Amino acid sequence: MPGPEGISDLDKNRALADWLEWQLRQVRNRIRELEIKEQQETRARERARAEQSWKIQPKRSGETAMLHRGGCTLYSAHLGFLTRDEAIIALAEPDIEPCQICAPQTGLVDD
Repeated sequence: MPGPEGISDLDKNRALADWLEWQLRQVRNRIRELEIKEQQETRARERARAEQSWKIQPKRSGETAMLHRGGCTLYSAHLGFLTRDEAIIALAEPDIEPCQICAPQTGLVDD
């Protein structure tokens, strides 16, 4: 039955439902945007952490173990990263060589 304005309760509730559905779509879109932003920030933090760390590529038959910067893509570490002090110790080991591409020794030791 129409109210005093000439719009029925049913039409008012349909309009309200349409508006609420629109609002919900807006909120869900914003949530997706924020999730993407959060993922990008997490990846950026991980990259920054990797760039300030080092990793060791284990020795394989006929090869020498190799020290890499954390962000070097020639070797993907499946274990944790090394600290600066651990990288300095690793460079002093006779059976660990620095990667010729990422030059992990740069800034670690005085040349």
